[in-house]
Amino acid sequence: ENLPPPRDNDVKVQVRACALSWIDTKLLSEVKLEKELLPVGREISGVVLEVGRKVSFFQPDDEVVGILPLDSEESGLCEVILVHEHYLVRKPEKVCWVEAAGAVRDGVRAYTALHYLSQVSPGKTVLVMDGASPFGTIAIQLAQHRGAKVISTAYSLEDKQYLERLRPPVARVIDVSNGKIDLAESCLEETGGLGVDIVLDAGVKLYSAEDESSSKSRLLPHKHDIITLLGVGGHWITTEKNLQLDPPDSHSLFLKGATVSFLNDEIWNLSNIQQGKYLYILLMIPILEDIMEKLSSSIFRPQLDEPIPVYEAKVSMEIVQKNQARKRQVVQF
Repeated sequence: ENLPPPRDNDVKVQVRACALSWIDTKLLSEVKLEKELLPVGREISGVVLEVGRKVSFFQPDDEVVGILPLDSEESGLCEVILVHEHYLVRKPEKVCWVEAAGAVRDGVRAYTALHYLSQVSPGKTVLVMDGASPFGTIAIQLAQHRGAKVISTAYSLEDKQYLERLRPPVARVIDVSNGKIDLAESCLEETGGLGVDIVLDAGVKLYSAEDESSSKSRLLPHKHDIITLLGVGGHWITTEKNLQLDPPDSHSLFLKGATVSFLNDEIWNLSNIQQGKYLYILLMIPILEDIMEKLSSSIFRPQLDEPIPVYEAKVSMEIVQKNQARKRQVVQF
């Protein structure tokens, strides 16, 4: 309430939709951004109401979409918000508010993994673990658009059916829900024994004796499986921030000339302030524009739940923070 006038480079936006994403409190603590109260909702779409005097990209009534920075004091779950112009791009007219807000973060993660960390290209084979997740769905579609052959794992019969309905079709869906399928063997069979060029995991088992109390952990592949199914010169993109590789693991990767990269989609925000802003302008704005273009042309078809009214946002955010949401949760104003 009673927002001040926009500063020189600020844009005042009337929020129409805001996606809810998991908050990494440990990361915030490590980069000294942890606070007693954390703003919720960083992926927004909306209409420009007013612009600062130095804003050059937007004018009132423009439809925009963007991601608030990691250190934002503002919550996207506001009717009106002030945002620096560099964190926004234009929303295509054909893309609805919910789709724009709901796809932008997974799109950035997919581009980071498949463009900057592994350079996906025609003829490559990509394994996307948990392909029916919101991120997995966008990653599959981006890999296919770049001409890659995609293999994906399914964590349930419902996931398997969803993946088999995707168009263009996934080359192979490996149902790991019963624990009886050998992932490495299936991937080597699909690639004629050559192995997979790029692997996007959704977490891994680090130890054989690891506690498997949760149903999710039982579905995760062991790190040895991923190293086994990687091809020569392959790229393993991991979301496992505590990945531990023993000397035999490193030796296997060395023999294959394979690489391991860590997928952290906040890297654009974690450089020092000036470099971070430069990276964002130079790299992120084109990525966001490309994501919107692919949404507009139906290359990206995000995995979204039904829009959530504001009064249900608290309950939905609790589900998101517990990693229990299977579809992207988006609050619609």
